Amino acid sequence: MNWNIWSRQIHRWLSTAFTLAVIINIIAMVQEKSSVWVGLMALLPLTLLLLTGLYLFALPYATRWRGAGRSGG
Repeated sequence: MNWNIWSRQIHRWLSTAFTLAVIINIIAMVQEKSSVWVGLMALLPLTLLLLTGLYLFALPYATRWRGAGRSGG
């Protein structure tokens, strides 16, 4: 598998982890047993989602840019 497929798969799993972290955070807030680590638990998957999402967003533009450089010569 190439890097693009891996990044898409990682992005999917990170979105699942982020969703679970938010659900756990909501349950902790309803039970009034929230602590700092429960609130911050969603930040790690969210940060990684941002990085993989930006990579996936820029991927078509980078492919076009690299392709234009080769054929334009």
